[in-house]
Amino acid sequence: MIGVVGGGVAGLAGARRLQERGYDVTVFEASDDLGGLAATYETAGDPVEKFYHHLSKSEETIVEWIEELGLGDNLEWRYGSDAYYVDGVVHPMDKPWEILAYPHLSLYDKFRLGMLVLDVDVRGGVPSFDTYERLEDFEDVPVREFILDHTSRGCFERFFKPLLEAKFGDRWESVSAAWLLGRVKFRGERDILKGELLGYLEGGFGRLIDAMLESVGRENVVTGARVADLGIEDGAVGSLTVETGDGTETHDVDAVVVATMPDVLEHLTGYECGIDFQGTVCSVISMEQALTDTYWLNIADEAPFGALIEHTNYVSAERYGGEHLLYAVKYVQDLGDELWQKEDEGVEETWLSGIEDLFPDFDRESVNWIETARSPKTAPIYERGYLDMVVPYDLSEDVASGVYYAGMASRAQYPERSINGAIVAGEACAERIGEAE
Repeated sequence: MIGVVGGGVAGLAGARRLQERGYDVTVFEASDDLGGLAATYETAGDPVEKFYHHLSKSEETIVEWIEELGLGDNLEWRYGSDAYYVDGVVHPMDKPWEILAYPHLSLYDKFRLGMLVLDVDVRGGVPSFDTYERLEDFEDVPVREFILDHTSRGCFERFFKPLLEAKFGDRWESVSAAWLLGRVKFRGERDILKGELLGYLEGGFGRLIDAMLESVGRENVVTGARVADLGIEDGAVGSLTVETGDGTETHDVDAVVVATMPDVLEHLTGYECGIDFQGTVCSVISMEQALTDTYWLNIADEAPFGALIEHTNYVSAERYGGEHLLYAVKYVQDLGDELWQKEDEGVEETWLSGIEDLFPDFDRESVNWIETARSPKTAPIYERGYLDMVVPYDLSEDVASGVYYAGMASRAQYPERSINGAIVAGEACAERIGEAE
């Protein structure tokens, strides 16, 4: 039997691929719910994710899975809209004339920014089209240094720096240029007149989790089951011990896939991962009417949130019984952060007061409900030297034969964390287990 620790996307993906290779697989999930960050809330219509989700065109593996699981007809591609809030004004940033009209960058700034987005290095006056091919070449380059060298000071001060601060807080200066380049490449197709094409699953990504569970078989997934120990003898894993509401039980295993955060891996095996992670406080605010007409609003002004994502400016409010759904979100690098320490009511008051400061016409009486979710480890901090710290899929040399890792510290989640990366990691472990025979 192959034991899988963790019932998120990576664990379920690895389990399915292992079953296809003929293995007997059991998935053990410590909580009572599956899907991890893809869990949902109920609305007046379709459920909505607790943490915002969409797909970029570059995420091909998850699209293949959606097709494979019979949900292909439910995958919708539509154009998302982006804007930048600066000095009390929402500036659309999708169409060429909108970008040209943006008053906080010069024409030269916009030219240099555009060339970077197009993967063209114009330093020295001679365009180069292969400078940015290998992200690894920029792994040890500070992001500030890279932006100043490859774009302009205006781009750095008035475009990138607010975004970096919103994403990584006071840790942004440790981030590598490789992450920034990878983020640019990760973004999908962009139509010059319509913006970026993004994917969403009709009914929400919870449907993907349900379909993955059904494909693995509910009888092969145990919830409320915390894996407390791995039995390792003579350099090989041979058992795992699980704590459930009914007591403690031990299972013989031929291999184990740890598809969770690296602290669980460390607890089970002693393997230490040097990657730092950041948490997220994320609320869904249901409103009677729309706040803006844009999907993704980056905030450059003083505000308690780094971005406002108005989901129903991307997916129609009709899907949600007419509710207009807005995500307010902040990344937290230290769990001592004042916002993290607040109760949900305090967080929600902080959001509403922040929205009122930015949008004086906002009427909080129009709010139907607010639900708040937190995750202490939502995403890695992509610091310089990150690739030296990723956890290998196959840990036979570092831990013991038969131990594999498919969690968020794996190579598949670089340079951007995604559901697609989770599936890739699960598949990679299944492939290596098959090759080890």
